[in-house]
Amino acid sequence: MTATATQTPPPAAPRVADPKSPRLKLTFPVILLIIAAALIVVSLVRIITGADDITSDGQIAGALAGAVPIGLAGLAGLWSERAGVVNIGLEGMMILGTFFGAWAGWQTNPWLGVLAGVLGGAAGGLVHAIVTVTFGVDHIIAGVAMNILATGVTAYLAKRWFNVGEAAQKGGSPKQSPPMDDIKHFTVPGLSHWLATIEKHHWFLVSDIAGIIGGVVTNISSLTILTLVLFIGTFFVLWRTAFGLRLRSCGENPIAAESLGVNVYLYKYIAVIVSGALAGLGGVFLAIGTHFYLAGQTGGRGYIGLAAMIFGNWRPGGLAMGAGLFGYADSLQLRNGASSVHALLLLLALLLLAMAAWKYFRKAYVSAAVALGFAALLALWYALTDSVPDEVVQATPYVATLLVMGLSAQRLRMPKADGIPYRKGEGT
Repeated sequence: MTATATQTPPPAAPRVADPKSPRLKLTFPVILLIIAAALIVVSLVRIITGADDITSDGQIAGALAGAVPIGLAGLAGLWSERAGVVNIGLEGMMILGTFFGAWAGWQTNPWLGVLAGVLGGAAGGLVHAIVTVTFGVDHIIAGVAMNILATGVTAYLAKRWFNVGEAAQKGGSPKQSPPMDDIKHFTVPGLSHWLATIEKHHWFLVSDIAGIIGGVVTNISSLTILTLVLFIGTFFVLWRTAFGLRLRSCGENPIAAESLGVNVYLYKYIAVIVSGALAGLGGVFLAIGTHFYLAGQTGGRGYIGLAAMIFGNWRPGGLAMGAGLFGYADSLQLRNGASSVHALLLLLALLLLAMAAWKYFRKAYVSAAVALGFAALLALWYALTDSVPDEVVQATPYVATLLVMGLSAQRLRMPKADGIPYRKGEGT
């Protein structure tokens, strides 16, 4: 009788964190400390520069208005890309939303306009899904084609629908629709007036907090509230439900998802159609904000929404921060122009200085040096000038967003199967 001895491999050594790369755990108290530090820095900048508008309730309300369409476009991209479909066609779907929302809105009421705009964007999403999911066309090419198609279709329909008959008599033209009514806005009575009174005293930190909260509770659009609900709902659906787990598995490993019984095509279709609907809602927000459809009014916000989504690491919270950054810079240059943007130079310099310190702490010496160099240049620019050229003012939202996104410290990880063509039965 012989015995066969089997050797059991030794257990794998536990992974030990690299002591050379310290990481800060973002617990709730740490997040509160970061927010408090940011408020103190902004308040100091306001006092030093005398630019009281940078934390006013009007500035914050304008930032929200600018952030909502960007956030909805980014949320649309998040739904699509979490299922593995790159949606460069968000701009076109937003255009469809602006057009059909205004078309229904001026004839009926704003809420029917919202519904029409959402359906218009969803129709664009359906077309994109058919082309990419069913026929396997390259996602980037399909998205660019969607943008061109939406621009051409709406330009043609505007000439046929807005430039004739009653529409023309009410102010319609080949470039814009007749005006429509605004949607309901909300203000918290009493609280809004009290906060405005505190803000006018320009006290350190206290008035800044009052201005920020006042901008959130004064004259807020119903669609802004709806957008907040959609962000929370997206997080809950995609990260807290079985449906969301299956949808995200289609963007990570569709072959494995199929082997577990997931109808990958169905989930991709759902995700891309929802993506189009959200982009259409972002377009409707723009149309209702200006009271009419205007050719070219999306202004590339679909692309900026994608950038905000990447900045947010394909997560709703980070996406909201990216959209808010662009909205704030956009509102700043629209409201008070050169003086507020000049103050923004000092604020960006301080933020980049903090970023450089953090990079140094993380032992990322090259990134720390780059951030420190930009901080020094911006501080020098602020010290040697009293204002900034108009061209710089107009480009402020894009420059500030790109600068912070390019130098921000985060580990981006897109869904593994994002943009990769998938055919049913590949795993067999």
